[in-house]
Amino acid sequence: MTDESERRVWLVERTYSDDEQNVVILTYATPDGQRDFRRERALTSFSSPGPEVALSLVVPERNLGTVNDPDERERYRTEVERLIDAHDPDDVLG
Repeated sequence: MTDESERRVWLVERTYSDDEQNVVILTYATPDGQRDFRRERALTSFSSPGPEVALSLVVPERNLGTVNDPDERERYRTEVERLIDAHDPDDVLG
């Protein structure tokens, strides 16, 4: 992370899209749980061999959303803390 306008985010949630079949929404959050980043992936992209899912990403600040719900912020913060303790930033979902 060399640019001040970028932030590291960590994978905190995987959910299925309600609107589209075969789409998974990957939610990443900042360590404080206050900002999030969402990425949609087609389920077919998870088939073997498929692209790896990064446990953390560096994204531009302008692409981050705000987490308004205090309980969700706390849940994200706790999950990021767990990931940071157990994984390197370049690890992938296995």
